[in-house]
Amino acid sequence: MAKILAIESSCDETAVAIVDDGKLLANVVATQIAVHEKFGGVMPEIASRLHAENITVVLQQALDESGVSLEDIDAFAVTRGPGLIGCLHVGLQAAKTLAMLYDRPLIPVHHLAGHIYANEYIGELKFPLLCVVVSGGNTELVYMKGHMDFKIIGRTQDDAVGECFDKVARVLGLPYPGGLPIDQHAKKGRHTYNLPHPYVSGGKYDVSYSGLKTAVINLVHNLKMKGESVNVDDMARSFEDVAIGMIVDKALAAAKDYQVAQVVLAGGVSANSYLREQMKSKLEGTGIDLVLPPLWCTTDNAAMIAKVGEHLYERKYFAGLDLGVDPNWKIDEQLTLLD
Repeated sequence: MAKILAIESSCDETAVAIVDDGKLLANVVATQIAVHEKFGGVMPEIASRLHAENITVVLQQALDESGVSLEDIDAFAVTRGPGLIGCLHVGLQAAKTLAMLYDRPLIPVHHLAGHIYANEYIGELKFPLLCVVVSGGNTELVYMKGHMDFKIIGRTQDDAVGECFDKVARVLGLPYPGGLPIDQHAKKGRHTYNLPHPYVSGGKYDVSYSGLKTAVINLVHNLKMKGESVNVDDMARSFEDVAIGMIVDKALAAAKDYQVAQVVLAGGVSANSYLREQMKSKLEGTGIDLVLPPLWCTTDNAAMIAKVGEHLYERKYFAGLDLGVDPNWKIDEQLTLLD
């Protein structure tokens, strides 16, 4: 093992973490949620500028907390993608500069691989396994035969589930990000609104959220046009039942078909209490192990990037200083980048 410093800047969190032989020494995150909240979503240009302002401060704080100097670092890991291109550039340029100055390896990490491997902070991954990756920008089912072996078997055909939560929250007058407030209101509501289960014409494990989002928006607008009030609790419950139900159904089918030993949740929406409860309930008695990430790992952070960095360091998976970002990088291309 080695001392690895990791940088994450794919969206609206500037994060630096340091690990030493598997032990997390520091995990510092500067979030921009308060800035973007007034816009109802992340403003890419503002996010990039804030990353540039925050990166050196977060880096120094991580070094101070860990008691490690940059000379002690064996490698620098960084999120290469997917994400917002300007945001990714800030993190990558910082990592490349450090790698050049201290003559250390540079390790490119896929953001979603980080979310998956964050589960290693609470337990061992057991293969073959199914990863349910659900966030504001991504919704995928990823099958893994072994470490760093990713195969996408299902994905959203349009909107990510987290994006759908944010848009529905906005039309209901709830704060950004929308996942937590919808989850909280849903606990107090009943399924009284008739919402469609979107038709999916793609793969067996694919999902679709654009139609569901549009249905909620149209229903809310129509009710208001008629002068009728919207029961936010009931709408949140009705929406969450359908949105989360799609994920649970597809995940259970894939887990059975692929005969996995374990199912792991990953990404920001994995913090959703209803998703966690449903997965626990549906997998109980099946013999399939379920791993739920700690809540601190569901939001973007660099500790998860460092965890992947450790695996890639052992494989000597190092990139040159000509490495560029890729906002559309696919997770199954993680190990093919340097081929």
